Order: sequence, then structure tokens, then C-alpha cells
Amino acid sequence: MTDDDRPPEGAFPPGPLAGLRVIDAGVLFAGPVIGTLLADFGADVIKVEHPRGDALRTLGWKKNDVSLWWAFVSRNKRFTSIDFSKPEGAHLLRELATGADVLIESYRPGTMERWGIGPEVLHALNPKLVIVRTSGFGQTGPYSPRPGFGTVAESISGYAHINGQPDGPPTLPPFALGDGVASLFGTFATMFALYHRDQHQAPGQVIDLAIYEPLFWLLGPQALVYDQLGYVQGRTGSSTEWTAPRNAYQSSDGKWLGLSASSQSIAERVMRLVGHPEVIDEPWFGDHSGRVEHQKELDRLIGGWIAQHTRAEVQAAFEEQEAVIGPIYSIADIFEDPQYRARETITTVDDPILGRARVQNAIPRLVDTPGRVRHLGGDLGQDNEAILRDELGHTDAELAAWLASGVIGRAPARTPV
Repeated sequence: MTDDDRPPEGAFPPGPLAGLRVIDAGVLFAGPVIGTLLADFGADVIKVEHPRGDALRTLGWKKNDVSLWWAFVSRNKRFTSIDFSKPEGAHLLRELATGADVLIESYRPGTMERWGIGPEVLHALNPKLVIVRTSGFGQTGPYSPRPGFGTVAESISGYAHINGQPDGPPTLPPFALGDGVASLFGTFATMFALYHRDQHQAPGQVIDLAIYEPLFWLLGPQALVYDQLGYVQGRTGSSTEWTAPRNAYQSSDGKWLGLSASSQSIAERVMRLVGHPEVIDEPWFGDHSGRVEHQKELDRLIGGWIAQHTRAEVQAAFEEQEAVIGPIYSIADIFEDPQYRARETITTVDDPILGRARVQNAIPRLVDTPGRVRHLGGDLGQDNEAILRDELGHTDAELAAWLASGVIGRAPARTPV
């Protein structure tokens, strides 16, 4: 489907979460991305930020003075701006929470309670409310009072310790991995809680989401391996200690490819393809542990063959033999890839400030009720009137007084491109 083939706005079916009201009172990534994922599938997500603006508004790459991180994370949401630390602001949040299904917050533990908007207060007003509390270390434990971001999670989860080259330092990821993984876990935890609430006629509950825990879980059986074997996993670059062959290899035209042959049949196909079928008859080749012990030899044989062929030749040969290899893409490569284009993994949005913009589409793909990207980000407090006046019933005079006293905030209007 091309941009010109897209149906008009009203032709899109409502998302599967249409009718779900979410208050996104988080900051930066982990909490707000939960709101983004819910909004992509039709939830009415109200982003509530401080009158000075969320820190994400000034982060990273910009165009027309708009942070592209902000545009990405804040898509499909509505925007109001309230200072919860002021009594009037805390009261406004209580009003919003009374009519909501989900509230997401990511303040340091104890902060919401200090402002009079902790779970006990909110559940007294709305027993059905699901409250997602994202923090670096969770609401309990000796580290809970500490501030914590994704980088700390990537460090203490064990991820950085195993990431990098064997002779290099622990390596942190160049993107918000810890926050992103926490957001995915937080999203399905939210849906679990909503299902429990609705299916079992139960009250809402608190989701205590520590950012480090989902990434720790995602690292696999490290805890079990250490407990049972006393083994501490180290850094192995692009190879692994549990299956081989598996690595990144460079072709004759300087391109890189990622190869994995975890199953016995694929491993055998790869060795025949690269011209070394004799290896298959070696006793050690018949299982993972044997191949891992000889992975340097396998890398030499496979890497030597790939280095003599272009990336296109390598891919064609592997596809013909039904072996598994893939090009290591940059974002520029992704934009030209026919698979991404055919599935619309990248979609186009017409934004009043950025202009025509391409961005990751809503995933995963629900065939009958797909998510979609309706708009990118928004200005500070741009929906104050629609939310605080039209929906909560406050007067223009109240909004003007709150704006003057700093209870709410609003950015000056932008000139569209």
C-alpha cells in the first residue's frame, strides 16, 4: 500500500482498546512507552506532564525544535500539563483518575503518597483503577528510594557484563534497552490486570514494575546456570556459549551478515554450502556442546567462504540451500528493504510541525483490529481545555487562574510547516 492508497481517516476501524482510558503520568521512557503501546491500539491515553515540560521534549535529535524521541514516544496521545506537587494539581489528578481504567506513574517511591495521590487514595475514589508504578528498583527493597534509569538496569541486570568482545569492557546498549523491555513487560502486565479485573469482577490493582527485573528475566537461564553449575557467563562478542555456529561474518564487498545454525539440520546444510561436508562426520559435530567447543574452527571455515563472496551471493546461496543468514542492516538499509515495505513495518504520518514523517508502525499485527499511528507527539498542554474544561467540567476562569499560578502549563502555539 502506498501513501496515496491509504483510506481516509474515518475509514479506519476502532482499535481493540477503544473505550479504555489511560492516564500517562510517567516521565522519560519506561512508563510513557506503556502508554504509547496502549494508544497505538486505540486506548484514549492522556499524557500528563509538568508545566515545565517533560524532559523527553529536549532529548536527542530534533527537527523544527521538536525532539524526535518525544514525537515517537508521545504519538497517539492527548496532552495536558499539571503540577501534582501543588494541592490544586493533585486534586486534578484525582479527578482524572476517577474516570480512568489505568494510571501510569514513574516517580520515585513515596512521591505520589507525599502528594496525596498514592494508590490507597486513588483506589478509594476508583476501586477499578489499575495503577502501573515504574521505578528503577521497585517499590520495595533497600534500593527502592534510589533514582534509577534504564542504564542502571542494563548494568545491574547482568546484561552489560555479558555484552561486548571477550577482551573488551562491559558494553552498554546504544539505545533505551532496559526501558523498552520494561515497557513491554509493563504493557502485558497491564492487560493481565485488566483481564483479571473484568473477567473476575475484581478490583484494580498495583503493578510494581522495577526496570531492572524484566531485562534480568530476558537474559535467560543465567540464574539457574549459576545456581546449579556455579558458572558465570562472560562476554563472547557475536558468538554464544551454548550454540554454534553463530556469529557475524563479513562478505567480500565489506557487508556484514548474521548467521545462526542452532538446529542440527541447518548446521549440516551450512557446512555443505561452504564446501566442508567432511566436518559433519566429526563426532563432535552431532550436538551443540561439541560444536561450541569447535566454534573457532567453524568460524574459520564459514567466515573464509563468506569472505570470498558478495553479500548478495551469500544470501542467494543460503536461500537456495534453506540455510539461515541475514544481512546486518543500518536504518538506511531498512528503509530500502522490500519486506519492511510489504508489511508496512514503517508507516507514514502527516505531522503539522515535522511534515510527512516515517516512523515504526504499531506492532504486533492484529489482523482484524490493527493498531495504527494517528499523529506524532503534541505541544505542552495543548488539550487542557478539552480535558480539564470539557471533560472534567472546570471553567475558563479556573483554567486561567491555574495557568497564572503554575498549576497547569501551556506552550505557545507553533506555526505549522
